[in-house]
Amino acid sequence: MCTRIEFFPKTVIARINGVALGGGTEIALCCDIRIAAENAVFGQLEVGLGLIPGYGATQRLVKILGVGKAKELILLGERIDAREAFRISLVSKVVPVADLDATVQAAAEKLCGMGPVALRLAKMAINHRAQADLQTSLALESQCYDHAFHTEDCFEGVKAFLEKRKPQFKGK
Repeated sequence: MCTRIEFFPKTVIARINGVALGGGTEIALCCDIRIAAENAVFGQLEVGLGLIPGYGATQRLVKILGVGKAKELILLGERIDAREAFRISLVSKVVPVADLDATVQAAAEKLCGMGPVALRLAKMAINHRAQADLQTSLALESQCYDHAFHTEDCFEGVKAFLEKRKPQFKGK
């Protein structure tokens, strides 16, 4: 399930409110953008149960935080609050609980104003880099750029920029 979310062609925003321990943190990790309420709590507690994280945290935490911090979170099995999650880049934003829905909605609306083909290709290129070496990933990025450059959305985006107006993307 987490891999399907991570590689879903559309951008996925995690809206995190309250406790996200174990699988909750792992689901958040596979999302593209993670926005947390200030009351959010994260942690990988599985080793304390004689298990290891089972939905990809051993890999995604390394990718997001680096080996040292990933080991600390998983091996010590400690909980961290939203501010610490932000400090270590586990989440991209922390907001008051009362502002969470509006903040996530604003991010979603901003995404809706972007070129859908470009969003899909950018996500694909970013995800590929996390899986492959730099040269292979740069080649894929170049292919994605070339594809995006020849879309109607790109033409519309450049035209709108020059005309100082909001683009009307069609996903083509």
